Parts: sequence; structure tokens; C-alpha cells
Amino acid sequence: MRQLIAGNWKMNGLGAQLSEIEAVAAAASEAGRLVDLLICPPATLISRAVAAAKDRLPIGGQNCHAEVSGAFTGEVSAEMLRDAGAYAVIVGHSERRQHFGETDAQIAAKAKAARRAGLLAIICVGETEAERDAGKAADVVAKQASASVPASAEGSSTAVAYEPVWAIGTGRTPTSADIRDMHEQIRRQLVNRLGEAGRGIRILYGGSVKPENAREILAIEDVGGALVGGASLKARDFLAIVAGASAKP
Repeated sequence: MRQLIAGNWKMNGLGAQLSEIEAVAAAASEAGRLVDLLICPPATLISRAVAAAKDRLPIGGQNCHAEVSGAFTGEVSAEMLRDAGAYAVIVGHSERRQHFGETDAQIAAKAKAARRAGLLAIICVGETEAERDAGKAADVVAKQASASVPASAEGSSTAVAYEPVWAIGTGRTPTSADIRDMHEQIRRQLVNRLGEAGRGIRILYGGSVKPENAREILAIEDVGGALVGGASLKARDFLAIVAGASAKP
């Protein structure tokens, strides 16, 4: 199964930063021989990023509404993202769960909307530092994986991203054993719930992935790629992470 290296720009990026998209796109034909690439800029840049990528690099969104259209001021539907040229969308990112109170049910609805629109849904799950310290990490992630991933999910329409919330933007990362154990648990949860389709869903790791640690993380069993935050804002750093995926033992 090819790994997916996805960049999440979060609320960063103006037109001037499209040069970073162009730089990744220029390297994509070589860098993407062994892995799949994706950049998710803010919604204001999606159509321009698609144009800058020139069909060499898939572009995604960072969130979508569950409905096709309606009186939801300020929201963007999955169909709108697809119309803008997006290939994928991140749903249920820990920051959406934390700052906007998104529930597992809402995230599952968004994942269904993504599939309805023909987008790859990257569904995020993960525990906080308090939950890990309390010994609840496994239970929290198992519940999120069960309730956030639709019963219709399959590898062609869905990826799951494990985000240890306490590692995002902090420079901290779990041990390789911690990552392996959690990815194994998520895999069991997917297979138990979805059957054989659960084996084909890539499980990405997302928690302070950087050029310095990418190769080690991406070599861990059942790590199907990475969801990269700050390091995806610069083409040089993002491509170094991609190189780590390509060079893993």
C-alpha cells in the first residue's frame, strides 16, 4: 500500500505562498514515484493552488459541511471543494474537535459528505495529554475510530490520521512503540467494524512530523503515511519528509 504524505497548512497562507505549492508540484513527479502527495491549503487558496499545481499535485480542503448546500453562512460543502478542484478533505482534526466542539457524529457525517462528493476523507482521531496521562488513550481513540468512521468507509474513499494531540506543534513525539501500538489498535478497530475493507484504509501519523524524524516514523509497521502540519508550509521541509518516506528501510 502506497503511503500518503499530506500537508495541512491550517490557517496559514496567502497568494504569495503559492510558490511553495509550485515547488512541491515541480518535484512531485519524482517524489511521488513511491508515495502519494497532497497539500491542503486554506479554502481561499484551493482553486489557485490547483492552478499552480498544474495537475502534478493533488490539493485538498481542511474541513467541509455535511450538507450539499443551504443557509449555513460561512460554511463550505464537500461539493464546493470538489468544484474548486480539490481531491480530498480533512475532517475531525483535533483543532476542530477542541476549538469548535465537533462530535464524532458530526465528523462521520462530514466523511460521508466527502464520499458523496467524490473526495478522499482524512478522518482524524487522537487523545489529549490528560487522557493519555490518565491511561485512557486507547479507549478514547478506539471510540473515535468507531464513531467517526462511516460504516461505508473503504480505502479508496477514506484514510484515518492518528494525532496524539499533545504532540501537535510541541516538538514532542510518542515513542516508536507508542505509535506502533496505537496504529495496530486502530487497524483492529477498522477491521472489526468494516471487515476486509478496514485493511485497505491507510492510517497516517500526525504529530510534529519533521524532516528529522520522518524516516523513523514512516518505517513503523502500519504507518500508512503522515499528516504534516507546520513543516508542510515550506516546500523544502515537506519534500524532505517525502524523501524520508521514500528512503525508509
